[in-house]
Amino acid sequence: MGTDYIPTSDGEFHAWLGNFVQYVAANTAALGATPAQVTSLQAVKTDWDTKYPFSTTAQVAAVSAVRAKDHSRGAIEDFIRPFVGMLQASTTVTDAQRDSLGITVRSGTRTPVGAPSSKPIASIDTSQRLRHTIAFVDELTPSSRAKPDGVQGCEIWMKVGDPSPGGPNDVQYLALDTRTPYVTEFEAGDAGKTAYYMLRWISTRGETGPWSQTVSGTVTN
Repeated sequence: MGTDYIPTSDGEFHAWLGNFVQYVAANTAALGATPAQVTSLQAVKTDWDTKYPFSTTAQVAAVSAVRAKDHSRGAIEDFIRPFVGMLQASTTVTDAQRDSLGITVRSGTRTPVGAPSSKPIASIDTSQRLRHTIAFVDELTPSSRAKPDGVQGCEIWMKVGDPSPGGPNDVQYLALDTRTPYVTEFEAGDAGKTAYYMLRWISTRGETGPWSQTVSGTVTN
């Protein structure tokens, strides 16, 4: 398979997704998945099955249909990538099962990737009212949006209001985002306050890396 198990073209992705969800549903226990995960998979697939056909018809010029399809696909990938990371880290999932799922079958001689050693670099876009857009890249490859090898996503932690956090104990978990950027919304009562963020990478095995520098932005009213 290529470097990414998820096909690029929507047509191939549609076929791949159908096989993936069907196999997970039929082999839930063997894969170590939960019924809740299967339900979530089936829900995002149903959303895709509804929106994808509208973007392939003669009415493809309707920008809203294409945007709806792209949003649906993004939601699917955001759910599937951490889920596949769990399967890849499992000691009970076999290479035959990985092949049936259509995900990467790794070489048996590959050296396991350890905990992330580098830090994310974050930037905050505060231009929208009551919204922050948090972009993140790796400190070793700041010109690339790609995550480090073996990383499933970026943990984002936050504190709203002064004083600034003195360390990790002063921030609260916000999200695990599998691709940059992440968007967070605020309540009207937060307008004018400063939101502080600390980020770190988390591997497909659940191991966390070092914390980023604290970054901040004012919540625009």
